[in-house]
Amino acid sequence: MPMIDVYAANDLFPPGSERQLGEELTFALLRAEGVPNPGPTHLNNTGAYLHRMSPQDVQTAASSAARTVRVQILTPPSVLTREGQRQLVREITEIVAKISGDPSQAGRTWVLLAEAAEGGWGIAGTAFGREEFAALAAKARS
Repeated sequence: MPMIDVYAANDLFPPGSERQLGEELTFALLRAEGVPNPGPTHLNNTGAYLHRMSPQDVQTAASSAARTVRVQILTPPSVLTREGQRQLVREITEIVAKISGDPSQAGRTWVLLAEAAEGGWGIAGTAFGREEFAALAAKARS
Protein backbone atom coordinates (compact mmCIF):
# COMPACT_ATOMS: atom_id res chain seq x y z
CA MET A 1 0.00 0.00 0.00
CA PRO A 2 1.36 3.43 -0.86
CA MET A 3 2.50 6.11 1.57
CA ILE A 4 2.11 9.88 1.20
CA ASP A 5 4.24 12.47 3.00
CA VAL A 6 3.47 16.19 2.72
CA TYR A 7 6.04 18.69 3.99
CA ALA A 8 4.82 22.28 4.30
CA ALA A 9 4.99 25.36 6.46
CA ASN A 10 2.51 24.99 9.31
CA ASP A 11 0.51 28.00 8.15
CA LEU A 12 0.22 27.00 4.48
CA PHE A 13 -3.00 24.98 4.79
CA PRO A 14 -6.03 26.30 6.69
CA PRO A 15 -6.65 24.91 10.18
CA GLY A 16 -8.89 21.86 10.04
CA SER A 17 -7.98 20.94 6.45
CA GLU A 18 -5.87 17.92 7.38
CA ARG A 19 -8.61 15.34 6.78
CA GLN A 20 -9.57 16.83 3.40
CA LEU A 21 -5.92 16.89 2.33
CA GLY A 22 -5.32 13.30 3.42
CA GLU A 23 -8.46 11.96 1.75
CA GLU A 24 -8.05 13.82 -1.53
CA LEU A 25 -4.38 12.87 -1.88
CA THR A 26 -5.16 9.23 -1.04
CA PHE A 27 -7.94 8.96 -3.61
CA ALA A 28 -5.78 10.68 -6.27
CA LEU A 29 -3.01 8.16 -5.63
CA LEU A 30 -5.35 5.17 -5.78
CA ARG A 31 -6.91 6.44 -9.04
CA ALA A 32 -3.43 6.80 -10.55
CA GLU A 33 -2.67 3.23 -9.49
CA GLY A 34 -5.79 2.07 -11.34
CA VAL A 35 -7.94 1.43 -8.27
CA PRO A 36 -11.27 3.12 -9.13
CA ASN A 37 -13.23 1.53 -6.24
CA PRO A 38 -10.86 1.07 -3.31
CA GLY A 39 -11.83 -1.41 -0.65
CA PRO A 40 -10.93 -1.61 3.03
CA THR A 41 -7.43 -2.95 2.37
CA HIS A 42 -6.55 0.13 0.29
CA LEU A 43 -8.32 2.63 2.51
CA ASN A 44 -6.97 1.27 5.79
CA ASN A 45 -3.37 0.95 4.63
CA THR A 46 -2.67 3.98 2.45
CA GLY A 47 -1.06 6.38 4.90
CA ALA A 48 -0.99 10.16 4.50
CA TYR A 49 1.36 12.06 6.80
CA LEU A 50 1.30 15.84 7.07
CA HIS A 51 4.60 17.25 8.30
CA ARG A 52 3.93 20.82 9.41
CA MET A 53 7.04 22.90 9.94
CA SER A 54 7.64 26.42 11.12
CA PRO A 55 7.85 28.76 8.10
CA GLN A 56 11.58 29.41 8.64
CA ASP A 57 12.22 25.65 8.37
CA VAL A 58 11.23 25.74 4.69
CA GLN A 59 14.15 27.34 2.87
CA THR A 60 15.27 28.11 -0.65
CA ALA A 61 18.31 30.12 -1.72
CA ALA A 62 15.94 32.99 -2.52
CA SER A 63 13.88 32.99 0.69
CA SER A 64 14.28 32.25 4.38
CA ALA A 65 10.55 31.49 4.55
CA ALA A 66 9.80 29.77 1.25
CA ARG A 67 6.26 28.67 0.48
CA THR A 68 7.34 25.47 -1.26
CA VAL A 69 5.57 22.18 -0.61
CA ARG A 70 7.12 18.75 -0.97
CA VAL A 71 4.82 15.79 -1.50
CA GLN A 72 6.62 12.46 -1.53
CA ILE A 73 4.82 9.34 -2.67
CA LEU A 74 6.24 5.89 -1.97
CA THR A 75 4.64 3.01 -3.84
CA PRO A 76 5.29 -0.69 -4.19
CA PRO A 77 7.38 -1.60 -7.24
CA SER A 78 5.85 -0.96 -10.68
CA VAL A 79 2.33 0.05 -9.60
CA LEU A 80 2.31 3.37 -11.47
CA THR A 81 2.39 3.47 -15.25
CA ARG A 82 3.97 6.48 -16.95
CA GLU A 83 0.48 7.91 -17.54
CA GLY A 84 -0.36 7.20 -13.90
CA GLN A 85 2.71 9.19 -12.85
CA ARG A 86 1.64 12.16 -14.98
CA GLN A 87 -1.93 12.01 -13.68
CA LEU A 88 -0.79 11.75 -10.07
CA VAL A 89 1.62 14.69 -10.22
CA ARG A 90 -1.03 16.83 -11.90
CA GLU A 91 -3.76 15.93 -9.40
CA ILE A 92 -1.58 16.31 -6.32
CA THR A 93 -0.44 19.74 -7.49
CA GLU A 94 -4.06 20.79 -8.07
CA ILE A 95 -5.14 19.49 -4.65
CA VAL A 96 -2.34 21.31 -2.81
CA ALA A 97 -3.09 24.59 -4.61
CA LYS A 98 -6.84 24.27 -4.00
CA ILE A 99 -6.62 23.44 -0.30
CA SER A 100 -3.94 26.07 0.34
CA GLY A 101 -6.32 28.63 -1.18
CA ASP A 102 -3.55 29.94 -3.44
CA PRO A 103 -3.62 28.99 -7.15
CA SER A 104 -0.01 30.16 -7.50
CA GLN A 105 1.02 27.43 -5.03
CA ALA A 106 1.08 25.00 -7.98
CA GLY A 107 4.34 26.59 -9.12
CA ARG A 108 5.91 25.91 -5.71
CA THR A 109 4.69 22.33 -5.21
CA TRP A 110 7.17 19.51 -5.73
CA VAL A 111 5.88 15.96 -6.16
CA LEU A 112 8.48 13.23 -5.75
CA LEU A 113 7.60 9.69 -6.78
CA ALA A 114 9.60 6.77 -5.44
CA GLU A 115 9.21 3.01 -5.54
CA ALA A 116 10.20 0.67 -2.76
CA ALA A 117 12.75 -1.94 -3.73
CA GLU A 118 11.49 -5.47 -4.47
CA GLY A 119 10.82 -6.94 -1.04
CA GLY A 120 11.48 -3.56 0.60
CA TRP A 121 7.90 -2.94 1.67
CA GLY A 122 6.97 -4.46 5.01
CA ILE A 123 4.00 -4.60 7.32
CA ALA A 124 2.90 -7.09 9.98
CA GLY A 125 6.30 -8.78 9.82
CA THR A 126 6.15 -9.53 6.08
CA ALA A 127 8.55 -8.08 3.50
CA PHE A 128 6.31 -7.60 0.49
CA GLY A 129 7.51 -8.13 -3.06
CA ARG A 130 5.62 -9.00 -6.24
CA GLU A 131 4.73 -12.48 -5.00
CA GLU A 132 3.32 -11.26 -1.70
CA PHE A 133 1.43 -8.37 -3.31
CA ALA A 134 -0.11 -10.77 -5.85
CA ALA A 135 -1.29 -13.03 -3.02
CA LEU A 136 -2.70 -10.03 -1.14
CA ALA A 137 -4.57 -8.84 -4.26
CA ALA A 138 -5.98 -12.32 -4.88
CA LYS A 139 -7.16 -12.49 -1.26
CA ALA A 140 -8.82 -9.07 -1.54
CA ARG A 141 -10.74 -10.17 -4.65
CA SER A 142 -12.17 -13.26 -2.95
